[in-house]
Amino acid sequence: MRNLYEPFFGFHEKPFSLAPDPRFLFPGRSHATALAMLEYGLGEPAGFVVLTGGSGTGKTLLLRHLVQSLGEAVMPAMVTSPPAAGDLVPWLLLAFGLDGEAADPVGRHQRLLDHLRRLEAQGRRALLIVDEAQNLDEAALQRLRLLAGAAVEAACPLQLVLAGQPGLRRTLQRPSLESFVQRIAADGHLRPLERRDTLAYIRHRLEVAGGDPDLFDREAALAVHHFARGVPRLINGLCDLALVLTYAQDRPRVELATVVEAALARLEGGLSGLAPVPWRDGALRSGKA
Repeated sequence: MRNLYEPFFGFHEKPFSLAPDPRFLFPGRSHATALAMLEYGLGEPAGFVVLTGGSGTGKTLLLRHLVQSLGEAVMPAMVTSPPAAGDLVPWLLLAFGLDGEAADPVGRHQRLLDHLRRLEAQGRRALLIVDEAQNLDEAALQRLRLLAGAAVEAACPLQLVLAGQPGLRRTLQRPSLESFVQRIAADGHLRPLERRDTLAYIRHRLEVAGGDPDLFDREAALAVHHFARGVPRLINGLCDLALVLTYAQDRPRVELATVVEAALARLEGGLSGLAPVPWRDGALRSGKA
């Protein structure tokens, strides 16, 4: 269902949807670096790849872009929000489209290795992506390491990508996980967008959705950056509400006052994650993007 503001502003789709759509990927400096590290890591079939970043920084979007860019030689599978502990193999089987319930633990393990062997025989390799991996405990990470090692010994390597919030990186820094860390071929970390990247990010999403890239005036876009602290998910939510208010006011462009109004509406509930209004320090008008 289209929002009323979409035809009003000439969009063919919603420009600031919270859904992770790879078509809207904006290669800001942090994201471009992380993507390059992921692509480099995938060139090492037996190595692990780690991607971390704060909530809302775009990890899932980057992973989906990565999956879409893979050729036929790679069979990807994604596990989202895995259990913190216990047997992960049923989840991995389901991610590869296999029955994860039948058989005992040994049988499930063998079923997964058989699947990897079939892929290897077809000239393909398996890529397992675990999203929200900060939820995994140390024992689960060790089991993944052992599983990947067993796959290598069976001549059917399983490539592993772990993505999660910064807690994942802290877990991996434990001395007991040194053997896991030694197998990491590449790692990247997503940071919030810098100010000029936020301005380019807003223009990029407006343009992809078929709208005017200058729909947000400069002060409005700078205000979005301040309130959202450069976090893409917060930027999307605030920009979307600002578009709704601008449409309701029958204005052709999004202005500073409208972004402030949208931010105040979100801040009032106390659950927005936005930064406070900077009336006294002049942050919206000072500095250079």
